[in-house]
Amino acid sequence: MAKNNAEPKKGSILISEPFMLDPNFKRAVVLLCRHNKEEGSLGYVLNKPLDITLNQVMGNFPEFDTEVYFGGPVGTDTLHYIHTYGDLEEAEPITDGLFWGGNFEALNWWAETGKISPDNIRFFVGYSGWESGQLQGEMKLGSWVVSDMKAEYLLNEDWDNLWKTSLEDMGDAKGVIGQIDDGITWS
Repeated sequence: MAKNNAEPKKGSILISEPFMLDPNFKRAVVLLCRHNKEEGSLGYVLNKPLDITLNQVMGNFPEFDTEVYFGGPVGTDTLHYIHTYGDLEEAEPITDGLFWGGNFEALNWWAETGKISPDNIRFFVGYSGWESGQLQGEMKLGSWVVSDMKAEYLLNEDWDNLWKTSLEDMGDAKGVIGQIDDGITWS
């Protein structure tokens, strides 16, 4: 895979190289919610829905018609959320119009009263994490391409094509990923 020169940062996405063998990250698009030298990097895989609902994970959460996604292989006993609700207390901004976490009791109440919509929030079991310097090492090996996050990536229901779409949105996708012989048609 051709290396790009973009540096990972909070709010960018990591797009896995086309032949990555790790099943956790095969054809993955990861949104970085934290990236710094001291703490390392943390993000969520955006395109791996699980075959469970939020109410199966959190039985005490109000009835809320939404799926849950595999955020990554770390902390798979934890639940995380990314959303468009900047006024949720304790929510951390990620990038324009996207926020991470926030007060869970307030979120629970918002769901109960209908203040939030499943269309504007995504829940993740686990997360993707890299120790300080680890992601940079993987970048040097060409495992990831860095690009800008677009809000529609989070809210898009076309998860099967998100990997391809995010590469195409970079511009010359063929130049970024090189030759791919697995049947992907580039328009």
